[in-house]
This record gives sequence, structure tokens and C-alpha cells, in this order.
Amino acid sequence: MAEPSKFTPELNTAELTDFVKEVFPQAKSLQWSIRKISNGSITVVMNIDEKHLRPGGTISGPTMFALADVSAYLVILAHIGKVALAVTTSLNINFLAKPPLANLVAECRLIKLGKRLAVCEVHINSVENNQLVAQATATYSIPPRN
Repeated sequence: MAEPSKFTPELNTAELTDFVKEVFPQAKSLQWSIRKISNGSITVVMNIDEKHLRPGGTISGPTMFALADVSAYLVILAHIGKVALAVTTSLNINFLAKPPLANLVAECRLIKLGKRLAVCEVHINSVENNQLVAQATATYSIPPRN
């Protein structure tokens, strides 16, 4: 994994949250909040409730996938600035454990941040027991800057 300290954020938590609310208000329906932005990483919390469950009483795969995707989007924007049209080109997720009905925390780190592509790794943990429940890698396409 790349050394996170070589990536410096351009946006703080408030700036990033406000920007995403402005350009992508639908994303807030995922019930996420940014806990921390650091050099090369971000921590995102997702509030979980009954609507996130699947049969069997566990958090659904699409919920964890959405958290991985939004975390990647947020860490990239935090480090490149206000570039709303960065888009997912691939996302691979491994579901590792059955999470209980509890909030999730995503720790997302930049692996590569180039001019046209960004690659991230996401670890999703349950706040109830701090168990790693999913791991994902995401690649985003960054539009050319003028």
C-alpha cells in the first residue's frame, strides 16, 4: 500500500461535506458522516437502521457496497478538490463477516492518485465489535482539469 503521508488533503471535513451536499444531494440518503480526513485517508461512519437489513438480520451487501463507494468518492474529492464528475470505474468488495445491526465505519486509504485515475482500499468495520466485515478496492476516473 502507498505511504498515506504523501497525499495531502485539499478540503477539510466541512468543505467536503458542503460540496457533496451541493453537487450530489442524493448521497446524503446513505446516512454517512465524515469522522476524520488525514493525509491519504478518510474515516466515514454510516448510521445503520432497520432499512439496511436483509433477511437473516444482517446488514445488506448493497449497503456495505454503497459505503465503500461513497468513502472512495469522499477520500478522492478530499485530496483533489471540488471535482464533482469523478466517477467509479471499478469496485470489488469482499464480504468477510456477518455484521450485526450496528453502525459501520469505513477506513479508506488512497493507494494511487494520478491525473486520470485514483485507486483506494476500504476496510469496513462494525462499531459494535470492531470486527472487519468487508474489504473493497475502488478505482475512480478523474476528469481532465482545464
